[in-house]
Amino acid sequence: MKVMIAGAGSVGSSIAHELVTNGHEVLMIDWKPEMAQREDIAKVRWHIGDACELTVLQRAQLEDYDVVVSATGDDKVNLVVSLLAKSEFGVRRTVGRVNNPKNEWMFDDAWGVDVAVSTPRLMTALVEEAVEVGDLVRLLSLKTGEVLMVEFTVPHDSALIGRTMGRVQWPEDTTVVAIVRDKAPFPPSDDDVIEGGDEIFFITTPTAEEELRRTLSEACR
Repeated sequence: MKVMIAGAGSVGSSIAHELVTNGHEVLMIDWKPEMAQREDIAKVRWHIGDACELTVLQRAQLEDYDVVVSATGDDKVNLVVSLLAKSEFGVRRTVGRVNNPKNEWMFDDAWGVDVAVSTPRLMTALVEEAVEVGDLVRLLSLKTGEVLMVEFTVPHDSALIGRTMGRVQWPEDTTVVAIVRDKAPFPPSDDDVIEGGDEIFFITTPTAEEELRRTLSEACR
């Protein structure tokens, strides 16, 4: 997979390192020439310039890339890069970093953003996941907020314990995608019995999320 990352700061460079490690081809665009001299990111191609400028993206041949990640510390830049990538170059997938949660509402398909990643929201979710048992935690927003990934840790006194997954009436538009038990993930089946401490991961919608929250809350009373 060919990925272009705009912004070679700590976030962009970390993403680049992981992608290269996983065997993907990565191009980084940053306006600071000294960034290209970094030795902590190996096997990355560099293009020095302003990623908001159409000519810079044209020289980078952005139309050849599968994914564009806008990872700068400026929300305005990330929106412009996503919009140009989608509208001018037809990039199949765009990921935009949200720095200020107040700007999250703008990171949608109107600005060419397929997936908005809010660092503050992710950190909040991770904190909640670490401390909240018996509550539904939102982990990730996909398709500009139309689809969500959420997680629920089963309390050890929950009425769900001992029931099979198939016996629970999950809301419509909700799919159980994984269970983590004893630090090992596995795809659930209708015959799997729920145990205390299970981490259950769902894909759902904002409307179904509320119904799912009620379903799980009632089971924990």
